[in-house]
Amino acid sequence: MNPARPFRPYDGQRYDVSTSVGHQLLTLLALMRRELEQRMAEHGLTDAQWRPLWLIKTGTATTANEIARQLDIDAGAITRMLDRLECKGLIERERSESDRRMVHLRLTHEGDAAVRQVPAVLASLNNDFLDGFTEAEWKQLRKLLARMQANGVALQAGEPKP
Repeated sequence: MNPARPFRPYDGQRYDVSTSVGHQLLTLLALMRRELEQRMAEHGLTDAQWRPLWLIKTGTATTANEIARQLDIDAGAITRMLDRLECKGLIERERSESDRRMVHLRLTHEGDAAVRQVPAVLASLNNDFLDGFTEAEWKQLRKLLARMQANGVALQAGEPKP
């Protein structure tokens, strides 16, 4: 391959969405989400519910704004979701003593029990979708996806293309 001309597998004049890696990834993600919805429903959670609970559990996000940012969801939608989680008795809101405008979120005992199932469900789902893969193939897939992710991060940062 000529280093001056990087590999460009797609041509806008003859683009077929069915051969697009992006399309394949979106289709795969949709399949995984539908399956995950079914599996989480067995534990009384929806996709929209387990994700904020998990962020709170792991300490990744402790406020509505942090959850909205992490999940790339509108703050109003997160507030409504948190209202539902609070009504279900899964979270509590605590106003910060140092900054009364800040409201911290914490899991209740019931919320902690519900989210405790999440890692096992996610592991099972991923393992089922990787059925038939060897360890080497799994590692290669992760490496390739990481390269695509790095390319995406570079594009978002406005870094020049090679």
